[in-house]
Order: sequence, then structure tokens, then C-alpha cells
Amino acid sequence: MQVRTRVTELLGTRYPIIQGGMQWVGIAEMAAAVSNAGGLGMLTGLTQPTPQALGQEIDRCRAMTDQPFGVNMTIFPTIKPPPYDEYIDVIIAKGIKVVETAGNKALDYFPKLKDAGIVIIHKCVAVRHALAAERMGVDAISIDGFECAGHPGEEDVPGLVLIPAAAAALKVPVIASGGIGDGRGMAAAFALGAEGVNMGTRFCATQEAPLHPNIKQALIDGNERDTHLIFRSLRNTARVLKNSVSNEVVSIERRPEGCTFEDIRPLVAGIRGKAALDAGDPNGGIVTAGIVIGLIHDIPSCKELLERMVSECHARLNTTAAFFS
Repeated sequence: MQVRTRVTELLGTRYPIIQGGMQWVGIAEMAAAVSNAGGLGMLTGLTQPTPQALGQEIDRCRAMTDQPFGVNMTIFPTIKPPPYDEYIDVIIAKGIKVVETAGNKALDYFPKLKDAGIVIIHKCVAVRHALAAERMGVDAISIDGFECAGHPGEEDVPGLVLIPAAAAALKVPVIASGGIGDGRGMAAAFALGAEGVNMGTRFCATQEAPLHPNIKQALIDGNERDTHLIFRSLRNTARVLKNSVSNEVVSIERRPEGCTFEDIRPLVAGIRGKAALDAGDPNGGIVTAGIVIGLIHDIPSCKELLERMVSECHARLNTTAAFFS
């Protein structure tokens, strides 16, 4: 079955399903599996330690698939920023056709990416940000609802409101992100005005995801109440799996005397989270996860997942159409 929307036309894919840019997860094996299954696989640019390593990862992915895939670049201002310019130069030199961007500093690189003929999907958590990105020439907006893993912003607008609001305001295609993990969510996204979906957490619980089986099982075992919002007190909210580490972070943030980043730095350090993922210890560090874990009950291959989603989406839309006479 083929699904045709402006998103599939833009990306050259069979299905309008995009793999989110997941730190430590978006490597060649993951991206190639999604692309071979008919979606758009995504390499996570900053998962690679250097621009040169990203170039090698792009080559590895090309050896695994002849289908379109992209690169995610999340660009935020930091005290010691990665060499973003060099990463962008490698993406262009390697002939990547699709880039997913996130972060307010990503806008600085839009002209360079557009001059190279690259399709830009920009991820936003607010309609006003999406409109600004549209004015700067992006080709599609991935609108990220409050349900999502990672950073949902500070305005707490869920997809049921955010997706149709974005679809009504924008001329470019809208890709629904956050809280989507099956064909029912895909059908709902279409009904709300989106023309594609973006999934991160659901792809973490697939056979090809480069995660320890214990981490995948923790996602299956969790329900829709088993995530935490951390960094709320710092106005840099992130949604993560509820575990002993995130429990402690939330407890510190709720202290009457307040919390600084230094108070929680040892708990949330990226190197600690990476070590927990590698060791398969769901309580060893911060594990990013969205509310959609409440809908995850198995670990299919990417091919099985996408085919099931499309079939279920089609059936659900047909069923709802029958409500009207």
C-alpha cells in the first residue's frame, strides 16, 4: 500500500512516517531499517562525536539502503558548542537531501541548507515559531506536542490542539510529532490536518533499535503515567522515563529552597545516561521517553511496525467514515 501526501512527495518515501532524531539511537542501522521499511530514517548528527564521523556514518547508511534518509541537527546556543558549521558542511558535501532541524539557532543555517537544495523539516513546539520558520523557507514543520519525549517546550499544549492549530496557520505540510505510536495515532493526525507523522519513542522499541533489550522492555512495561518532566524549574523541560534517577531529579527540583543545574548535574549527565543505555540499566541514568509508552506492547521489526500502522490507519479512517450517512 502506498500513502500519498505532500510529505511523501517531498521526501520520496512510500509512507509519510519519519523516524525522530534520537540521541544515541539514530545510527546507520536504525535509519536504514526505517527507510527500507518505507519511512524516512534519520541519522542523529550529534550522536557522532565529530563531523568526520558523521560523514562515515552517512556512508555506512548508504551501504545499507538505497532509499531516502536524512540527518537530524539540533542546534542550541551553548557555552561550548559543537562545530555546527562543520557538521553542516559534511551534510552538504555528502549529498544529503533531507535535514531535520531543531533549536532556535538552527535558523542561522537555513540559507546555507536551502542553497544546497536540501529539504528542511523544522521541529517546533509552538505555532508562532513554526510561522517564523515557514517565512524563512522551510519545506515542512514537525509540530511537537506536549506528549513528546525530549523537550516539549514550556507552554504545555498537547497535540489535539497544537496539530490543527499549526495546520490551519501554515501553508507548508505539517508533520505530527509526540504521542504517536500506532495507526490510530496516525489516523488522528491526518484527521487533525497533518500530512505525516514523526515517531521517536516507538522506534526505540523495535528490533533494529540499537538499545539493550532491558531498555526496550522498560518501555513496554511502562504505562502512560510512567514519565517525568524534569528541568521544569529551570525552564528547560524534558520528558523522560520515570525511574530512580528521574525521581531524584524531580524531588530536588521541588525543594522549597529551589534548585540550580549544578544540584542535579551528576544525575542528568549525558555520559551517565549513555552508560545506562549501554549497560541495559533502566535505573542507571536518564532515559528519554514519551507518554506513548502507554501504547507500546511489543518489539516488532521496523517493517512490521510501519506496515501495521498503515493498515490500521487505513482501517480506522474507513471505520470512522462509515459513521456518516
